[in-house]
Amino acid sequence: MKMKMWSRNVRCLSTSVATNSKNNMGWWDHVQQAPKDPITSVTQAFLSDPTPFKLNLGVGAYRDDKGKPVTLECVRRATEKISDCEILESTKATTKSKFVQDCVKLACGNDSSVVREGRFAGVPALSGTGACRLFAEFQRRFYPDSQMFLPMPTWSNHHDIWRDSQVCTGTYRYYNPYSKGLRFQALVNDIKNAPDRSFFLFHPCAHNPTGVDPNYEQWKEISHIFKIKNHFPFFDMAYQGIASGDVERDATAIRIFLEDGHLLGCAQSFSKNMGLYEHRVGCVSIVSRDDKQATAIKSQLQRIVRAMYSSFPVHGPLLVSTILNDADLKALWEEEVKVMVDRLISMRVTLRQTLEELNSSSSWEHVTKQVGMFYFSGLSPEEVNQLQRDFHIYMTNDGRISMAGVTSSNVDYLANAIHEVTKE
Repeated sequence: MKMKMWSRNVRCLSTSVATNSKNNMGWWDHVQQAPKDPITSVTQAFLSDPTPFKLNLGVGAYRDDKGKPVTLECVRRATEKISDCEILESTKATTKSKFVQDCVKLACGNDSSVVREGRFAGVPALSGTGACRLFAEFQRRFYPDSQMFLPMPTWSNHHDIWRDSQVCTGTYRYYNPYSKGLRFQALVNDIKNAPDRSFFLFHPCAHNPTGVDPNYEQWKEISHIFKIKNHFPFFDMAYQGIASGDVERDATAIRIFLEDGHLLGCAQSFSKNMGLYEHRVGCVSIVSRDDKQATAIKSQLQRIVRAMYSSFPVHGPLLVSTILNDADLKALWEEEVKVMVDRLISMRVTLRQTLEELNSSSSWEHVTKQVGMFYFSGLSPEEVNQLQRDFHIYMTNDGRISMAGVTSSNVDYLANAIHEVTKE
């Protein structure tokens, strides 16, 4: 009897909702169009342009000299190597543990005491963005009154990640738009003036968007001040290897902080340096005081993951671990990273030479001084708009140019277009 009454009530409710259309009209009327993302909107505008010859210089993934995405040979071989691997629950559990350890070794060093003593906690993440988001949530839970200091400028999504995690953000001075280099003394002063035990985000190499990194001595000084202030450094390492062509050298900043006895956090991504952009392979890790503390932190990271996306896709991390644990594949990967970086450097040299040959009154020295995937051009928003309108060249509004989109066939066109919009 009760079951019949329940069924009848459900039918009556569904009929009432379906027939009362006025009740359905107001649910989402207050939802406004979201602002355009400053990076993805560049690609959208590029794709909407019907002009046959156009350049997309907003993309953050590597392209070859024909402008095509690249599948690295080490990835092809790793794919073949795991092709017969049956993905079971046991495979996933083993991959998770090994992948995190492999990531920590890559960042901290194979023989690091952090690895030997098990003083790290980490979980696979959905690329670098997901890794940052997990740490931001961890920060909110255990330091709810803290804020994260971000470099000015930084990757635009950093602000959104910590905002949506309900963590307040501050900024520290980083880039000098006049010298197009590092504002080191201002950076140091901001670190000194921040409240003790503050969180700071650093790009350990190939700073996005500026391509400007501190040198070895400057990282040493920053680390020293962090010891005095007891700050916590969080490194977002999305471009290991892409700055210098050497994956070990590009981890120098992290190694310096570890040598000085810091605890630290790290987000890693393999989208750029292994060409696994669509695989969304990342890791977040935290260096801890001891293995007991690491176990507690790992349990809390796993709890966050469980409520956010439950578990991670296994194929991408399995590819990364296969490459990092096979001596031949790892050596091949390091060679291929060097080839990618050499091409980016070659395009920087050609772009600078071509601009200088046009007898521009501007200095273009910063084109080759900056490193990594991006060239922070110093172009104004008006000049960026003119490049898009008159030359069909697309980049972010802050003038960030992806050197991966610059090729032998379009570098002269780009240089002449930049010259036209800046010559006056």
